[in-house]
Amino acid sequence: MKTLWLPLLALAGCASGASSGDGFVPLFNGKDTSGWQAAPGNGWVVEEGVLALKNREDGKEHNADYLWTKASYGDFILELEFKVPTQANSGIFLRTSDLKDPVFTGLEIQVSNSFGRPELSRGGTAGALYDCVAPTKNAARPAGEWNQVRITCKGSRIAVVLNGEAIVDADLDRWTEPQKNPDGSKNKFPRAMKDFARSGYIGLQDHGRPVWYRNIRLQPL
Repeated sequence: MKTLWLPLLALAGCASGASSGDGFVPLFNGKDTSGWQAAPGNGWVVEEGVLALKNREDGKEHNADYLWTKASYGDFILELEFKVPTQANSGIFLRTSDLKDPVFTGLEIQVSNSFGRPELSRGGTAGALYDCVAPTKNAARPAGEWNQVRITCKGSRIAVVLNGEAIVDADLDRWTEPQKNPDGSKNKFPRAMKDFARSGYIGLQDHGRPVWYRNIRLQPL
């Protein structure tokens, strides 16, 4: 698996579980959502080691039904697998500082069914840093197949590898103006990305569409 840049592997302890030999700790135990925080009655279930959001067809944001880690994380490598249906919309949130306003206080890596689309976008292509950076390649697999993602957050740098393809390498310090990307395009954020928190919660989004996650693990840096 290739990467765009090599992080320093300064390992630290983590309360989420026992560390494996490679320094990763599980964020999901494969049995239940006890390691996460969510509103009562949320739509997430665990089936055969898979974290699933089912019976969602309205396509709307359900902020109360996001799943959030109990701990905050700053510099880390996050690995997981996701699977989506034909109509899909979800996201992996990073360093979210305000759980009551996650869309505007966290970074989002897009989870979608973009397989086969020729265009690359900051919003619709899987692996995009949402509304900020389009991936360099559409590496998504067909709907119903598992995708492997590796996200590295270190200081101002955010890197994404999807299915073995390095597709995003962003330096948040280049985002110096509110609602504006370095290339001059607009984004939705009222604060410059360079001013976003460098530590926060990791989340899985309920955006009114089914989605499945498994093998969620993290290596603190």
